[in-house]
Formats: sequence, structure tokens, C-alpha cells
Amino acid sequence: MRDDRPFAGPAPPAAVYYASSDRRGEHPQKHLAAFAGILQADCYNGFEPLFDPQKKVLPITPAFCFAHARRGFFELADIEKNAREGKKGKPVSPIALEAVRRLDALFEIERAINGRGADERRAVRREKSKPLLEDMHAWLLRERETLSRSSEVLKPMNYMLRRWDDFARFLDDGRICLTNNCAERALRGIALGRRNWTFAGSQRGADRAAIMLTMITTCRLNDADPKAWLADILARIADLPASRLHELLPWEWKLLRQGDKPADQQAA
Repeated sequence: MRDDRPFAGPAPPAAVYYASSDRRGEHPQKHLAAFAGILQADCYNGFEPLFDPQKKVLPITPAFCFAHARRGFFELADIEKNAREGKKGKPVSPIALEAVRRLDALFEIERAINGRGADERRAVRREKSKPLLEDMHAWLLRERETLSRSSEVLKPMNYMLRRWDDFARFLDDGRICLTNNCAERALRGIALGRRNWTFAGSQRGADRAAIMLTMITTCRLNDADPKAWLADILARIADLPASRLHELLPWEWKLLRQGDKPADQQAA
């Protein structure tokens, strides 16, 4: 998944799907074998070999997702859920509640700089987010020392503390987002319809579904009508020279279609 819009980047958004029969780490390791940039992701251990210079000639730089980190605390600080469950519910963790409050302050800063250039985002983060994150780091370390090994809040605390540098990487690079929610949103429809994919018929059928999802999702990310795009390119692709195939990419196609419309329709 690529989406440069949060930092006003030049690349159009796009999604690529791959079908695999299980969740083993070998699949993303294969897909990303030639990639050497920044990977915004959760802390799935199947990614770990991609970050290791001893296992990958050009290792990937991880930037971990704060939404996943927040979720672990939020589950222990959900006041509404606790109220619904009444006496059966677990008491709200004050440490988890404070962690959520601190993380939400970082998210508030991010909302204010969403869509600005990478340099401006970095400058704001260094000024406003860095002190908050450093204070949170010190606070987590202090609180962890007071807890027993059986404390439930240790799990989300250690989730962050063991990977702190990779969580904090967003402070030094304005291109990095605080979360990988754009990829999560692109996968949501697949997760909701997972029972349907059971009947893809074969790996080849699943691969075809992945190709269609790649095209349809990329169209949606670029505000292009997937049905109109598919109808048009299927009618034209056989007669289009290879040197002009790039015109069929959803973002190029949309611009060309807008160029064919009167100015008043473009504005609408």
C-alpha cells in the first residue's frame, strides 16, 4: 500500500494485493525481497527478517503503528465497555487510561499537520511531539518497575518499549505516518468477506481475486470509478501501443478523462 497524501508527496496512491494460503512470514518476505525503503506496519514477527541486515542485503527500515500500540492499552481502559459489563467487567487500568491519553495527544498533533509537506511535518513533530514522546517513554519505564509480572498492562507496555526506536522514527522523517491505517482500511473489506474467499476454488482463483482487488482498490484511492475504468481499458488495451500503457493507470486515466470534459464539468 502506498499513500503519500498525508505528507503531500508526488506519488499517486496505489494498492497491491497478494493471495497466500496462510499467514506465515515467508509470504511478505518474498513480496518485499527487493524492497529497501520504509515499511509502515504492525509488529508482526514475520516481518523481522526483512529488518535484519544479516538476512537481507538491503534491509527494510521499520516504522511501527501507534494505532496498534494504542489498541492494547485501550482494551484495558475502555470505560464504556466496563460499564456495560458491570460486575463481570474488569476494573479499568489507570495506567492504560493514562497511556491512551498520552497517545491521543500525539494523534491530535498529527491531525493538525495531515496533508502538509514532509519538512513541515518533521519540524512540528520535533517541536511538539518529541517532548511528549520522550516524557511518555520515561513514564512507561517508571510505571513498569512498579508492576507485578502478572499485570495485564505489561503486555502493551512492553509491546512499545521493546521496539521504541522504531516507534519513534516518525519524529525524524515527515513522510512517516503515525499509523498504517490506510493499509488496514484497504484490507477491511477482505477481512469482512473472508468466508467468501474460502471458495476461490484454487490458488490461481485467489491470485485472480488479488489482481482484481489491486485494480479496484487503486481506482478507489484515486477517486476513479472502477466500473468505468475497467470498461474503458478492456475496450482499448489490445490496440494501445506498449509505450502508452501507462495512460491506463487509474491516476493517468482519470487525468486524461478530465481533460476531455468541458471546464464546468471538471469543476463539478
